[in-house]
Amino acid sequence: MSDSSKKVIGYFVYASRMDVFCDGDACIIAGSEHAMKEYIAHNSSLQTSSYTIKKTHFGEIVQGINLGAAYCFDQQAYNRFYPLAQKEGMDIGPEDFSGSSPTGMHVVRIQKLYTA
Repeated sequence: MSDSSKKVIGYFVYASRMDVFCDGDACIIAGSEHAMKEYIAHNSSLQTSSYTIKKTHFGEIVQGINLGAAYCFDQQAYNRFYPLAQKEGMDIGPEDFSGSSPTGMHVVRIQKLYTA
């Protein structure tokens, strides 16, 4: 992997290694700490005082994807992620974030699909 592995893509929230803020089974990556706090505020089941918001880097996300993890990126985080992912050979491109969302969260899901 190139030097891009150290580039900050966004922020994620966790309480422990196995307790990460997700949309279903996909870890949410927000483009800013402020945006992540807004997403948390819209999720009444999340106990914000027990969670930590942390930066995440391109290399960490790629490693997770290669291990089978799924990620949901907001627009700001995705726009940082996809050009670097393209350079690493991933077949992804720009996405359309227009339209409305009942949760206030417009996300794109990225996951490596395995075929038999």
